[in-house]
Amino acid sequence: MSTPSQPPFRRVALLGKVNHQATRSTLLNLLDGLQAADYSVVLEQRTAEQLGQRAELTLPLHELAGAADIAVVVGGDGNMLGAARVFAEAGLPVIGVNRGNLGFLTDLDPDQALQQLLDVLSGHYQIEPRSLLQATIMRGRQTLAVGRAINEVVLHSDKVAHMIEFEVFIDDQFVYSQRADGIIVCTPTGSTAYSLSGGGPIVTPAVNAITLVPMFPHTLSSRPIVVSGNSCIRLRTAPHNATLQISCDGHVRMAVEPGDEVVIEQFPQPLHLVHPTDHCYYRVLRNKLGWGSRLF
Repeated sequence: MSTPSQPPFRRVALLGKVNHQATRSTLLNLLDGLQAADYSVVLEQRTAEQLGQRAELTLPLHELAGAADIAVVVGGDGNMLGAARVFAEAGLPVIGVNRGNLGFLTDLDPDQALQQLLDVLSGHYQIEPRSLLQATIMRGRQTLAVGRAINEVVLHSDKVAHMIEFEVFIDDQFVYSQRADGIIVCTPTGSTAYSLSGGGPIVTPAVNAITLVPMFPHTLSSRPIVVSGNSCIRLRTAPHNATLQISCDGHVRMAVEPGDEVVIEQFPQPLHLVHPTDHCYYRVLRNKLGWGSRLF
């Protein structure tokens, strides 16, 4: 937690997908409020075009890190994931305003976003590192494609309810062969996303771990496995499979041909996720998952 001897953040990047009036209203309110409070604001280029606003500075997404101390993403977790994959590599801290459905990654209440954000910018915040995964598709010694994920890397067919076959290795040790619709390899952050729907465990963000969750396996004995976050996971696809896909956070898609290998490891640079000082991970779980409140 930071002690505000002086404002730790002065330059703010602001972005969001302006797809409905509520998101647009929140973005405009934050832009006006931050400028009135004498903060330097840079708008992401597409956001500025959608808003029809001219900010002090407008830049494309991949250039924001060099012009800001913190990024503010308005929208749902999907908006946060897309931006955060870029900001993680640049080391730019990120905070989110929840205008989506779940909001596991977006903390700020849209009705109080400006005041909460001003409090954070003045130095009252928590900062939490969140690990990412990097997936590399290999054909022999040749690297074909590389993708990164904050939530999960998924090996699957491009057809619905289509069984595939593959082998799983962890740190070069054979684990099992699998006949299933695919496999989800996820971070602790992703344990409350696709993996949760597939029956995977909830893993708190402080745990250095990677979880493997088979998708509709054709055996009753298959179960999720939690391994060290330092592990190297290798998926080897069967030669008779059709072309498969690797999806990173459901966005980045890469083709996997028969016989290709997919190497999945923790990305060396974490995402620096910023929270208000009263943030509690377990309260988020209770609220989002409808868990029972205290009895006494």
